[in-house]
Amino acid sequence: MRLEITRRTDLAARAVVILARQPGRMKAADLAQALDTSAGFVPQVLGPLVERGWVTSVPGPTGGYQTGVAPDGLSVLDVIEAVEGPTDTGRCVVVDRPCSEAGHCTLHHPWARARADLLDELARTSLIDLEVP
Repeated sequence: MRLEITRRTDLAARAVVILARQPGRMKAADLAQALDTSAGFVPQVLGPLVERGWVTSVPGPTGGYQTGVAPDGLSVLDVIEAVEGPTDTGRCVVVDRPCSEAGHCTLHHPWARARADLLDELARTSLIDLEVP
């Protein structure tokens, strides 16, 4: 069993924390270096956060990125769902289909409880609580 997020989501969460530590805008190249990724990947990482107003992007030679909200106001789940899409709590873990009470799989009830606990923990964890070097 694999429970994982994409590198893009990890970079997005870390980027918000890094940007929050900066007094002003940060160039894409500098942010890419801090994230250990390419400058070309930064817009892809931050795009969903810019769309939501959590990060602002100013183009041009004096532009860059900065936070639009405090990282303590965002949860890890907020960022995961912004980048990965809405959490699908109705998918079966055994077969690739919706799981229903009428025809649920053997693991339906324990998996649903574990999933609910995981989502609650991610929703309670603020980005400010993350350990970002």
